[in-house]
Amino acid sequence: MTDALATAHEHILVVEDDKDLRESLCEALELEGYASFGVENGQAALKYLETGARPCVILLDLMMPVMDGWTFRREMMKDESLATIPVIVMTAATAARAGVIDAEVILYKPLHMGKVVDTVQEHCPEGAA
Repeated sequence: MTDALATAHEHILVVEDDKDLRESLCEALELEGYASFGVENGQAALKYLETGARPCVILLDLMMPVMDGWTFRREMMKDESLATIPVIVMTAATAARAGVIDAEVILYKPLHMGKVVDTVQEHCPEGAA
């Protein structure tokens, strides 16, 4: 990650514990002209945001070790500067369980990369090349 990425508004934060999926999501976004940064859990995502980084959207898995997506979102909402960052949830959880989180969109796994990119573009239209 470069310093420019950490402060850019046109980048996407991918919070996903599955390394292969996290890397695939970052690659798909970068092919569409977005900068992306991936972390493995909610705790790592909070540390990243504490650096002052403000992504235009966060792609958030719910079921992760260390700090799950629900806990991350609750912690995020406590900080006014973070609470306004849009969140797109990606989950294999049932609709009833996933629906208790404050998110702009919930995408259910298995993910279709085209749908993920389309959803990101709705929230970050300026980021794509």
